[in-house]
Amino acid sequence: MSAESTPDPAIPGPGGSRADGSRRRSKGRRRKPRARRRRALLVMAWTAAGIVVLGGTGAGVLYFKLNGNLTSVDIDQVLGADRPEKADDGSENILVLGSDTRSGGNKQLGGGTDDGSARSDTAMVVHVHKGHKKASVVSIPRDTLVDRPECTGTDGGEHPAATDVMFNSAYSTGGAACAVKTVETLSGLRMDHYLEVDFSGFQQLVDDLGGVEVTTTEDIRDPDSHLDLKAGTHRLDGEQSLGLVRTRHGVGDGSDLGRIQLQQAFVKALLQQVRDIGLLGNPKKLYDIADTATKTVTTDSDLGSVNSLMSFASGLKGIGPTGMHMITMPVVYDPADGNRVLVEEVKARQVWDALRNDRPIPAGVTQDTATGGAEGVVSGS
Repeated sequence: MSAESTPDPAIPGPGGSRADGSRRRSKGRRRKPRARRRRALLVMAWTAAGIVVLGGTGAGVLYFKLNGNLTSVDIDQVLGADRPEKADDGSENILVLGSDTRSGGNKQLGGGTDDGSARSDTAMVVHVHKGHKKASVVSIPRDTLVDRPECTGTDGGEHPAATDVMFNSAYSTGGAACAVKTVETLSGLRMDHYLEVDFSGFQQLVDDLGGVEVTTTEDIRDPDSHLDLKAGTHRLDGEQSLGLVRTRHGVGDGSDLGRIQLQQAFVKALLQQVRDIGLLGNPKKLYDIADTATKTVTTDSDLGSVNSLMSFASGLKGIGPTGMHMITMPVVYDPADGNRVLVEEVKARQVWDALRNDRPIPAGVTQDTATGGAEGVVSGS
């Protein structure tokens, strides 16, 4: 599997990590990054927003059409009982992944692909706090070296555990179930739900919404992602939005970590757009959004119907951009290979422990970790 990489920083980031200096890799010549659609994240809140309302319109035919759009995978069946315990305090954890495709093997048990073409390069753990008024979101960089557990693949076969492999290899190896198991092993948190977004539909979703308004504090130009924005306020259409969430060369240090910061800012702007457009008063727009969205997502089996999504989304309606705290999992650059990052174990454990106990993520937990240098470049207007 080919993958883009985090560029080698001038000085590796400080802090404790799994790296002990004994790992040796050839630094060689870095691979030239290739433009590829980036995945933007946390769509479940606005994906389901239209579905929540649609159930009360009495449009039975449309309801069943939307229900037929949905694809789901039975994560619980694949993973069995050897998992972290469910929280009993009313909080929930959702793993949100972005993928290239949901064709072929993505329709089979465990997700993934049957042709080797799917990638999952955006991953977010969304913790919905008790009361469902606030959420904490932790992005996991795809270049993070992790120990991947033994997992069941798309074809039902077993894949052996692997040490020091890129985080996003879990999905390409064993699909959705392997990705969930890897995240649960990494965090110690039970993933209550799974949502996979195919960004073949991302551009259309943004266009259905009428675009998303953002403000940039500097010029952003990246020919690879066909993006050319002057500093200022812009209403981005679907193509421009796709360019923004996939760019890595136009801002910051050119890394995937910087792109994560752009994606997080775009998600907040997107949520604000959903709250502002008044879907209730525009049935056609409501249906267009719901139709595109249900074709674009794959869920776990518990969310695999419009009724289930309606119920789930109803519990998220109180979470707006200001109620969402987003960070990147604390990481440092690998001293042996600047194209990779390592978990900053002490600080990452603080993050996961806080979420396990349904507490806010500690302030300053990402201080002195690798970040990407793109914070504040993009914001909602």
